[in-house]
Amino acid sequence: MKTGKVKRMLWMSAAAIGSIILLLTGVLLGVSGIFRSPAYLEPWEKEYARQFQDPRLQAAAHGLLAANGHNMQPWKIRLDRGNANVFYLYADSSRLTPEVDPLNRQMMVTQGAFLEYVRTAGAELGYAVDIGLFPNGPYDEEKLAESMDLKAVAKITLRKEASSPSPLYSFMFRPDTNRGPYREAALTDRQAESLGSLGTEKLAVEVFRDEDNLRRLSGYVMEAAQAEAGVSRVMEESERIFRANEYEKNRYRYGFSMEGQGTTGFLKHVMQGIVTLFPSMNRGQAASDRFVQSAQAAADHTPAYAVIRSRDNSRESQVESGMLYSRLVLQAHELGLAVQPLSQALEEYPEMAAVYQAIHRDYAPQGSILQMLVRVGQPVKEAPLSMRRDVTELLGEDL
Repeated sequence: MKTGKVKRMLWMSAAAIGSIILLLTGVLLGVSGIFRSPAYLEPWEKEYARQFQDPRLQAAAHGLLAANGHNMQPWKIRLDRGNANVFYLYADSSRLTPEVDPLNRQMMVTQGAFLEYVRTAGAELGYAVDIGLFPNGPYDEEKLAESMDLKAVAKITLRKEASSPSPLYSFMFRPDTNRGPYREAALTDRQAESLGSLGTEKLAVEVFRDEDNLRRLSGYVMEAAQAEAGVSRVMEESERIFRANEYEKNRYRYGFSMEGQGTTGFLKHVMQGIVTLFPSMNRGQAASDRFVQSAQAAADHTPAYAVIRSRDNSRESQVESGMLYSRLVLQAHELGLAVQPLSQALEEYPEMAAVYQAIHRDYAPQGSILQMLVRVGQPVKEAPLSMRRDVTELLGEDL
């Protein structure tokens, strides 16, 4: 009799615990917004751009899929009232990241990434794309934010011609960044040569596959990650743009999210619910530790690195480096490869100075500038898509 009562009590306790777990899971999923439609992913659909009648908006809708620093999407476009085939790209000064990018170099690289996606999409849309950099003259570096609002990064002219789709076009709709592990398989000579050949007279692409350079560059990656993790104002800048759940992602449509930490599917929603209810779990020391762990996991599973070097550090060279980076991303996809930019070692704030100087000493001969450091390899799994704004949000006043 007593044994039966004990069994019933245990069964009731297990049932109660199970009910509590189900209730808590339901709460976490509800807070996460699991049933919310992800409007922030709509721009990734191939038909998204086709809804707009204006070819300039169609082109810009492709541009906003490009890689960009901190996923800030700091682009503003203005349409030319007098010419239906002309629009202008501006750097959005309201989307600066001054702690991590105090000289706004990454901001300008991001502008170039947008421009190259517009160029690649143009052929598919039936246009040749002419890009003229800084048509209103250079920025006033003493009043940089004001200059960004007044002076265009580029004048973009669409010239109607027969459609001649680029073989790279379809790869624009894949994630530009894969932070997951890459397979141990080394890049083939063909893959390395194909990426290296993207360089221009002004910009060089160099691919490193040998053990010595892999070890050295991985060392710089980790030094930089540890340095950045120890700078609270830099980490806090990233924390402020973390979107904890589907509600926030649909509201803001830019910044960081759980997907960027490699968490997807059902687990993503559980974690989003936890972080929404207990935000401290993704801030402060916890965030710093996770950042370093992520860098270590990446460095441990990288069969190759690539760098983009420019002869100088002019604003034009920065923009052109971004254009080259977009070509590298798309070419890597065509070769069955994935990439991840590792920007920390190239950042210009004081606490990163030692790493910045050391990596430039080793990999930037004759006073050249490293604009990009990238890991390259065959991904173990596909990366999730990141948030994107609606292209109409980029529109400024017509000119």
